[in-house]
Amino acid sequence: MRHQPIGLKANLHQFILLVIVNAFVGGMVGMERSVLPQIAEVEFGLAAKTAALSFIVAFGITKAFANLFTGTLASRLGRKKMLLLGWVLGLPVPFMLMYAPSWNWIIAANVLLGAHQGFAWSATVIMKIDLAGERNRGLAMGLNEFAGYLAVAMAALASGWIAGRYGLRPYPFYLGVGLSIIGILATLFFVKDTHGHVATEAAISKIKRLDHVFLDTSWRHKNLGSVTFAGLVNNLNDGMVWGLLPLMLSQKSFSLSDTGVLAAIYPAVWGISQIFTGRLSDYVCKKDLLMWGMVLQGIALFGLAFSHQFLFFALWLSLLGFGTALVYPTFLASIADNTHPFDRAHSLGIFRFWRDLGYAVGALLCGLLADWAGISFSIASVAVLTVLTGLGANYRMRCRTDHPGVWKWLKSKVLLRRGGQRLLVLEGRTI
Repeated sequence: MRHQPIGLKANLHQFILLVIVNAFVGGMVGMERSVLPQIAEVEFGLAAKTAALSFIVAFGITKAFANLFTGTLASRLGRKKMLLLGWVLGLPVPFMLMYAPSWNWIIAANVLLGAHQGFAWSATVIMKIDLAGERNRGLAMGLNEFAGYLAVAMAALASGWIAGRYGLRPYPFYLGVGLSIIGILATLFFVKDTHGHVATEAAISKIKRLDHVFLDTSWRHKNLGSVTFAGLVNNLNDGMVWGLLPLMLSQKSFSLSDTGVLAAIYPAVWGISQIFTGRLSDYVCKKDLLMWGMVLQGIALFGLAFSHQFLFFALWLSLLGFGTALVYPTFLASIADNTHPFDRAHSLGIFRFWRDLGYAVGALLCGLLADWAGISFSIASVAVLTVLTGLGANYRMRCRTDHPGVWKWLKSKVLLRRGGQRLLVLEGRTI
């Protein structure tokens, strides 16, 4: 097999194509976020709480196992085949949502959607890491997650507008038909597999192979295990916000329009900030970013639990989005940093399995806590768990490279003014 160049510059066209394909993947899940609760209530007579719980559990469990299978099969069958399989599984979803005669059909559609998201999103993540190389993994993951979650928000806005103008079904889901067809064609004819890049990097890698990839990634390896548990807790609190925030705002007499604005702030800040935070993880010790990201999330959640005014909700949700942006691309880059190229796809799949299982855990756990002691208590409890997870990860993890900590890195940057020009000086080694 001939040598394949590693790095963003050398693989720019293929990388950009994968970013666009991942935006289509994000759009598939975004198309139903604005309209599914209304469909549940108006057409099937379900309470919003029941609808949200069933959707998140079905979606989260299926996506988690799809992630796991993608990681295992990507090295055997190829990344491109897993991406194509994801798109094929996603193609029936909009049609099922359009014409579902019962809520069980909606749940079945979201099982397929979870499988589509797991296979397709995981495949694009693995392929971008293969292309980017060690120097730019954080940037690559920041761009990947930025594109995906910005597309989620844009598709949600588009489907909501279409539903308001033309009705809940079938028109909002035409968007999904277009996205899935374009995704299949782009993958089939333009996406190239990256197994050659893996072989090239493996030939020069100094990282040891893992003894038992599942056990090491799940917990035994200090860095990998800490990242995996933090990922599960991160998506646990994300699933909680997804399910409980609209109910909390309704209890506090917020209008539907205000609720929509507040619900959009969190993913918007999360998505956009990842361009910056992903790149930052290439320059500073990743365990510091994980700790501060989880701590900021915990503080924001605690603030949300006891807020009453629109402005405070907006501020806390912005902080929550930024805290999530600090950890999300860092998770993926950390897994890649600590695994041999031949173990990488499997380890990433295992991490994403546990991380996305957090959606189901969060929906069930937080629903039980909310029924027992109220929504505020449920959110505050998860806030404490999130902070403790961040502190525990910081204690257990070790920096694999000589990247400085966040504070040391910030202190090492000196801004000088000379002749009206700003010079940015970085003391110490740059990587």
